[in-house]
Amino acid sequence: MFQLSRRGILKTGLGASALTLTGIPARAADPLRIGFLTVKTGPLAAGGIQMEQGMLAWLKLNKNKIGGRDVELMVADTNGVPATTRTKTQELVERQGANLLIGPLAAFEALAVADYTEAHKMPTLGLAAFDEGTQKGAQKYFARPTSSAGQASHVLAAYCYTELKMRRMAVIADDFAYGHQQTSAFLRVFEDMGGKIVQKILPPLNAPDYGTYISQIKTNLDGIFMGFAGSNGFRFTKAFFEYGLGGKIQLVGGLTAMDEAILQQTGEDAVGIISGNFYTPSLENPENKAFVAQMNADYKADPGYYACGPAIVAAVLDAAITKLGGKVDDPDLLISTIRSNTVPNTIRGPVKFDAYGQAIGNIYVRKVTRAGGKNTNTVIKTYENVSQFWTYDPAEFLKNPTYSRDWPVAKNLEN
Repeated sequence: MFQLSRRGILKTGLGASALTLTGIPARAADPLRIGFLTVKTGPLAAGGIQMEQGMLAWLKLNKNKIGGRDVELMVADTNGVPATTRTKTQELVERQGANLLIGPLAAFEALAVADYTEAHKMPTLGLAAFDEGTQKGAQKYFARPTSSAGQASHVLAAYCYTELKMRRMAVIADDFAYGHQQTSAFLRVFEDMGGKIVQKILPPLNAPDYGTYISQIKTNLDGIFMGFAGSNGFRFTKAFFEYGLGGKIQLVGGLTAMDEAILQQTGEDAVGIISGNFYTPSLENPENKAFVAQMNADYKADPGYYACGPAIVAAVLDAAITKLGGKVDDPDLLISTIRSNTVPNTIRGPVKFDAYGQAIGNIYVRKVTRAGGKNTNTVIKTYENVSQFWTYDPAEFLKNPTYSRDWPVAKNLEN
């Protein structure tokens, strides 16, 4: 039977937790205790609630089982605060006896608990798109079935240069690590191919409006890359059209710039905007069709970046734990099985992992289309088996600094 605990220890979890903490392995017949770190309050709550919805929808579709075992989902609200994330992680591991963790939402939260989960050999399936988790300082007990921050940006830069014939572009992104890593990955590939990034604009994450920044945008551009999070993609697009630039410069976006969470709010302004992502709800595979239908039925919304991640994680877990006959008491065996497995049928398509725990899979170039008053991220090109290192040699890639505000250096900026 599926059990969901938001606070405290469930009755069935207490005995099993005690057994685990005293060194006696949990039996395969016991519920699989999953610690689910998300955000349900505070400024990041919208995305965190969608994460939980995605997990619940997948479990409902799969009879509340992973790897043949009933699931006890222990949901912890981190508030999007690193210190709280660490405290909640400790509670899930030490008091509630989690067999494994999923989450958290944000990169700064993931970084706050990385040393703890490694020290406690706690298998963790990550969702936050930060490059450090699977590059320099990659964690042994960590795997991410979704995407690094730069993975889709690499692809989109190549598409802009090769398919759209762009040569002069600007980048604009939120001024924090996620925005920096998306734009730096885009800049690197675009300029390595021969293009020029002539403007780099970094508004603060909580910018009250974008008028000041839009007034700085050059008019002789082929396109603008947007590396926004949350509702900022909608807010920028709205202002972009209000200032009369709509239709004059092609907008392209990273992972969350045109996320389904904001896509309908942008209305007709979004039509024609191109983005790169490892997922879109318009994918035609049967697993995704069923998942989208479940999300529509339960939450009256299409799944986007935040909701799809847990569903992909659950499919990867299901395949690995099934392969292990339901056993999860050996963390080394569990994480090595996850990383070595190829899962052909997740909602995003096939997934396998590199040596650092990052998924290799399809990246989709999507274009916003509109029909019946609804916006859809429609796939216009699929790049298969995309690595976080793109076409670069991994060893050479890792000799460089991690993508950041200052690396790679933008060499072609114009005043």
